[in-house]
Amino acid sequence: MFDFHVPTRIVFGRGRLEELGTHVRAWGDHTLIVCGRYAMRTSGVLARVQAILSAAGVKAEVCDRISANPRSDEVDAAIRQARRFGAQVVVGLGGGSALDAAKAVAVGIGHESVAGLIGRTLATSPDSLPVIAVPTTAGSGAEVTKGAIVTDVARDFKSGIRGDDLFPKVAVVDPSLTDTLPHLVALDSGFDALAHAVEGFLARRSGEMNKALSERAVELLAPALRRLAVGDRGTEVRDTMAFGALLGGINVATASTCLPHRMQQAIGTAERVGPSHGSGLAMLYPAWLEPVEHVAGDEAMVVAQFLGATDLRHAVQSLLQDIGLTQRLSDYGYTAEDVHGFADRISGNLDNDPHPEITADLITAIYTSSL
Repeated sequence: MFDFHVPTRIVFGRGRLEELGTHVRAWGDHTLIVCGRYAMRTSGVLARVQAILSAAGVKAEVCDRISANPRSDEVDAAIRQARRFGAQVVVGLGGGSALDAAKAVAVGIGHESVAGLIGRTLATSPDSLPVIAVPTTAGSGAEVTKGAIVTDVARDFKSGIRGDDLFPKVAVVDPSLTDTLPHLVALDSGFDALAHAVEGFLARRSGEMNKALSERAVELLAPALRRLAVGDRGTEVRDTMAFGALLGGINVATASTCLPHRMQQAIGTAERVGPSHGSGLAMLYPAWLEPVEHVAGDEAMVVAQFLGATDLRHAVQSLLQDIGLTQRLSDYGYTAEDVHGFADRISGNLDNDPHPEITADLITAIYTSSL
């Protein structure tokens, strides 16, 4: 017996971006496009999206001031722009950061500042705007989740805004948008997707549907990541990555994640951003998996078998070696003196991890082993 609900309509396939105007127009004819500072313009994707929306009779303004780790001041500026323009719907265009920022704009529209929402789970509100998500990376799964990670620059506090209003109404997943991803970005975001699959299986809230999705996602993503690492840029591998990332996102939405995601989010600050999300997870994963194999041995072995192995930690380490994600926290200048600050900044629910008790000693050991 289980309940399983993902309210986002998923539109998947090459060429499906051309349908974006229809999906946006169903929710309004004034939209704010939220994206990063450079990639969407230089790739031509933003101009293409603007043309598609215009052809559908949708007036669009662009907010392209979102950092790789969205900041509260950036989101607040986007909210003010949305209000001035009279936006009825928000389009998130880009990787996980752009999609998270778009969702934060959508729920922050009725508030003085998004900063007061960070770290909270929100009730539904009639003020929230609908979001249409258009991912251009294969990793975050943010196109189908009910969370947005934002840094409150005043408190130097990075955490999630969560609630059903953050679920995008539609996710337009066109794998062709990932064809021109830089090599390292594809691998970095791809490991994030794999982590969602692993954690979706091991999480305490994981159910039979989640475990089935995890199995399929791991079996798709691991070999696809290895193909990407050796230079395969074919459409098949890109499509596989996009589909695997989508499965991982569904697991984030329904089973959530485990301790590594909480710990990675705590590494960066407003002034010292730190490693990207996928790279940060890759640094923490071996140290996290070692004790996981002691407390969730049977389930860890099942996931290892999805990777064609019997030892999950070694299987993941082998994958990370193959795809070149071998940096450590010390490579970013972090030392043992930073560990206390990392631990102090951890927020969110820790009860979903397979460890029966998350202690300060456990967190310190994982960070220290990852230096």
